[in-house]
Amino acid sequence: MLYGRVDEQAVIDGLLHGARDGWSGALVLRGEPGIGKSALLEYAAARAGESFGVIRATGVECEAELPFAGLSLLLAPALGRLAALPGPQRRALEGAFGLAEHGPGDRLLTGLAVLGLLAELAADQPLLCLVDDAQWLDRSSVEALLLAARRLQAEGVVLLFAARDGEGAFEAPGLAELSLGGLSPTAAAELLSAGLLSAGSRAGQHRLSAVRRRVLAEAHGNPLALHELPAALAQEEQPGAVGGLPLTSRLQIAFHGQVSRLPAATQTLLLVAAAEESGDLAAVLRAATALGVSPESLPAAEEQGAVRISADHWVVFRHPLLRAAVLQRAPLSQRLAVHRALGETLADGDRRTWHLALAATGPDAALADALERVAVHAGALGGHDGAATAYERAARLTPDRDAATRRLVLAAESATEAGELDRAAELAERASARTDEPLAVALLDHVRATAHFWRGAYPAAYQLLLDGSRAGVDAPHAARMLLQALHAAWYLGETQLGEVLDELAALPLSDTDPAAPPARYLLAAMLPMIGRPAPELPAVRDTAAEARRAGASPVRDLVQVCGATLILGRDEETHELATELVGEARATGSVGPLPTLLFFLAEAELFHGRHRDAEVTATEGLALARDTGQRQWVSQLQSLLAYLAAIAGDAESCAELAVAALDGSGTAPAAGQPWVQWSLALLDLGLGRAADALDRLAPLTTGPYRHHVSATRAVPDLVEAAVRLGRPERAAEPFDRYTRWVAAAGTTWAQALLLRCQALLGPDELAESCYLSALGFHRQTNRPFEEARTALLFGEWLRRERRRSEARPLLRAALETFETLGARPWADRARTELTATGATAPAGPTVGPTVGPLAALTPQELQIVRLAARGLSNRDIAAQLFLSPRTIGHHLYKAYPKLGVAARGELAQLL
Repeated sequence: MLYGRVDEQAVIDGLLHGARDGWSGALVLRGEPGIGKSALLEYAAARAGESFGVIRATGVECEAELPFAGLSLLLAPALGRLAALPGPQRRALEGAFGLAEHGPGDRLLTGLAVLGLLAELAADQPLLCLVDDAQWLDRSSVEALLLAARRLQAEGVVLLFAARDGEGAFEAPGLAELSLGGLSPTAAAELLSAGLLSAGSRAGQHRLSAVRRRVLAEAHGNPLALHELPAALAQEEQPGAVGGLPLTSRLQIAFHGQVSRLPAATQTLLLVAAAEESGDLAAVLRAATALGVSPESLPAAEEQGAVRISADHWVVFRHPLLRAAVLQRAPLSQRLAVHRALGETLADGDRRTWHLALAATGPDAALADALERVAVHAGALGGHDGAATAYERAARLTPDRDAATRRLVLAAESATEAGELDRAAELAERASARTDEPLAVALLDHVRATAHFWRGAYPAAYQLLLDGSRAGVDAPHAARMLLQALHAAWYLGETQLGEVLDELAALPLSDTDPAAPPARYLLAAMLPMIGRPAPELPAVRDTAAEARRAGASPVRDLVQVCGATLILGRDEETHELATELVGEARATGSVGPLPTLLFFLAEAELFHGRHRDAEVTATEGLALARDTGQRQWVSQLQSLLAYLAAIAGDAESCAELAVAALDGSGTAPAAGQPWVQWSLALLDLGLGRAADALDRLAPLTTGPYRHHVSATRAVPDLVEAAVRLGRPERAAEPFDRYTRWVAAAGTTWAQALLLRCQALLGPDELAESCYLSALGFHRQTNRPFEEARTALLFGEWLRRERRRSEARPLLRAALETFETLGARPWADRARTELTATGATAPAGPTVGPTVGPLAALTPQELQIVRLAARGLSNRDIAAQLFLSPRTIGHHLYKAYPKLGVAARGELAQLL
């Protein structure tokens, strides 16, 4: 029976009820040790009953360095269903669980594979997943489970985590949390009664009143303390001696007091069980025997309730604090002896090596070599945090100074891969103090630079990478550092861009180096942005083909090239390459680069006037970026969606997305800041607030981000705002730069916008010819939004020149395009201008996809409907979008009534 947890039980009941109706949910229970987290998990299991499938796992502190240890335990009952997963996801889990020779591959794909496997388990009945002591799960398991939890939608799965407050690093952004406090005084008094009766039978009734007062005062409503302290206090000879200690320490002392009353041999056996991380009874007994303790010593611990032996022969401690008390309060010599006995009796290579390492008291070259092999194995499985720990421990055991330094460097690199930036920086500092070897110094600079970059400290990252590339390393290493330095310089300004581009141009890269084709393309694309002469920009398809021939990984190594196509306005090439790379990423399960690629694809769709497509693409990218923790791309994608909201005139959504894009950026400017400024300025301009638009656009187009894609393309808006206010001089310098950029880009669409700007800036006698030429160039492109804006401006000019009959066709065409695109502020402007010419303008949208049945769909529903209309099954669509088949079916079920269809076969007729 649970006392005082009615509200918490109601939350769990709600999740279980939702799962019975096909919905999914995840919840993190947080609280101090003994507060009742595990009891609530047991309550959930009891309430689920036989109508749910139930799978469980418990984090074990000693397994926190073993990649996928927790996940393997949780999903062991589901391994028979691996064959139902898409190939890349199945292979990821097989690699993670050691069922295949290859490693798990993309760590994010492993999390999506977990989602797929949970959905498969829930296909027949709802599924309840219980994860206790989540603060001790290995990092690989945590990443996979959290990614799966964030993408749960309509599978009928409930995922409950229990984690201690302030211990470990179980952070679960994006998941609902329930913080458990102490029981109310009434509930605490009720729970205390049974414990007092037990204590009273041993200590005499005359002490019960004093014990009761002390327990209630010291327990602070903690259920475990209310249960355990009465017996401990009743046997104290000096009451109050340790009452000032923290509650967790007080409980550990109480537990240790119970253990200390057991026979010495039983205490030794319990220490072996506490040190043996898996709870394997056979392993515990073998090590105990090596220490001279027989299995006959175990029943005393069972009778006292310290441990129990499960039906499948595992040793289970009554509470993790009891296990911790046994370990922490044992003398060092005993702990060393126990680890040595475990290491000598275990057959498993990695676990054996770890226990021998924990028993070592001095350098041991052979053991250090074995520990490095453990690190390599952990890294191959994606367990980079475990690899870092193994390399660091190996370095401590290595007698040779240079070999120990090399292992510290590897530890720092592994910590960087694991995202443990503080730890990586600390390891790098330690290694740097031991070596001046150029390659080692460069690698360590790269580690520290990566940590600085992801914290937003772009100047420090940039300088470390630049210095490292000059430290005498070979050209391929220097190229990789400079390409990352280029990323940092992008956020710093043109001076830094020029410096790193000069260094990159001077590198003697071989044509067989995978970095050579991307480097050549980036030089040709970026040098014109800072006013430098540049080689001719090659076709991106040729660059991609060269990189592939040189052995580049297309999805990983061509991402930067894909973004660079936008710099000189090669938007068609952006769309082509991004579409290709997105397809490859989906097919191979390369989840990590997808938010970046989807951002570039959405930009290309936006610039081509395919606003609905851009919204669908950006919405998918944003969900993936959130679920995979890529804050930079969360900001970028939110800011692009803000721009789409600005076009639509949705001021509320635009403002919300802008605020979100700028939020949580730490000390550095948010990655989406330039796009946010452009978005808010476009909203102002569309609503007739030219002064506000100019105030936003002037710093964007003249400041440190003026070379960014969004800042460059915002110049025509700056010109329009400045001219409307009679302040064309405020656009003079950005317009001069834009003119040079158009000449370097050499694209028809950019020439059209340049002519529009020239028509606005004058002289007035050239306006008509400029507008006509601009419209001529527009008709050679497929950019309806910009063409309509030029037609609107030309129509306004003709009306002011009293040439109303000539203005009407232009304004009517602009109005029709704006309504088709759902650009309400611009449609309103065109309607007002058309009415001012004496024509009758339609009152609202009458044509276009924005008023058809597809307009009622959410972006995700539209994306799924389009794939279904092509004949893909729910399972095929799920594999492409990294969702579960049941979630796909749920979205189609919601979409059919909106579309007025009853069956899948009718969808093709709507598209």
